[in-house]
Order: sequence, then structure tokens, then C-alpha cells
Amino acid sequence: MKFMIMLHVLGIVIWVGGMFFAHQVLRPVAADLLEPPLRLQLWVGVFRRFFPWVWVCVAAVLGSGLFMIMLMGGMKVIPLYVHAMLGLGLIMMAIFAHVFFAPYARLKKSVENQDWKTGGASLANIRQMVGINLSLGLLTIALATAGALLA
Repeated sequence: MKFMIMLHVLGIVIWVGGMFFAHQVLRPVAADLLEPPLRLQLWVGVFRRFFPWVWVCVAAVLGSGLFMIMLMGGMKVIPLYVHAMLGLGLIMMAIFAHVFFAPYARLKKSVENQDWKTGGASLANIRQMVGINLSLGLLTIALATAGALLA
């Protein structure tokens, strides 16, 4: 169980921490300092390095979470806050998959074709979705750490 908790927490830290850094720190600086062509190229490079880590984190978090639920006796016996964490996590995973397969794919193609207007719209869509996922991730962390107090 302790190994599963460690795997789960590491996955969350990398994924949610990466979103926080990208959304709250890197994005405003890049917007202030870089013209759209360079800014869009930067983001394609950042996502190219970050998104494989997110896929690994999604697998680690989902796998370890389901394994821990099984060890605790299954869905019928886990507390309500664990159900909420699972639900929020699944929503986050679906949002990430959408970002990866839709706006990120459009962003890469736009940068490749030097279509900066379409690329900017794709990046704006990614920013919005990452903001939603970051909020859900922080809420999930709050549930994980304080949920037992609510049960």
C-alpha cells in the first residue's frame, strides 16, 4: 500500500505541479517577452517534453488509485471523498486526452505551417483547459488531504 501511495502522490505532484508552473509562471512570462511565432514554438517544445510525463502520470495515478481502492475493499466500502477523488481524476484525464488529441495537435500543425493565428487560438484553448484541470487537480488534492475530516 505504501508503494502505491508513493506512486500516486508522485504522479499527482508531477502532473498538477507541472500545470501550475506552466499556467501561473511560464505562460505570463512567455506572453510578456516573446512574439507569437517564438511563443508558439516554445509551447510546442514545452508540451512535447511535458505531455509524455503526463501520460505516465495518468497511468500511475489511475493504476495506483484503483489498486488502493481494491485493497481497501472496493467501491462499495470506500468513503465518499474517495469516490469524488476518482470522479475528478477521471474528468481530469478526459480533459487531458482532449487537449492532447485536439488543440495540441492543431497547435503543432499550425506551428509547422507557420499559421500563427490558428496556433494562437489553439494555445488559448489549451490554456483554458489547463486552467480547468489545474483547478480540478487542486480540488482533488484538497479532498485527498482533508476528505477524511469531512467523512
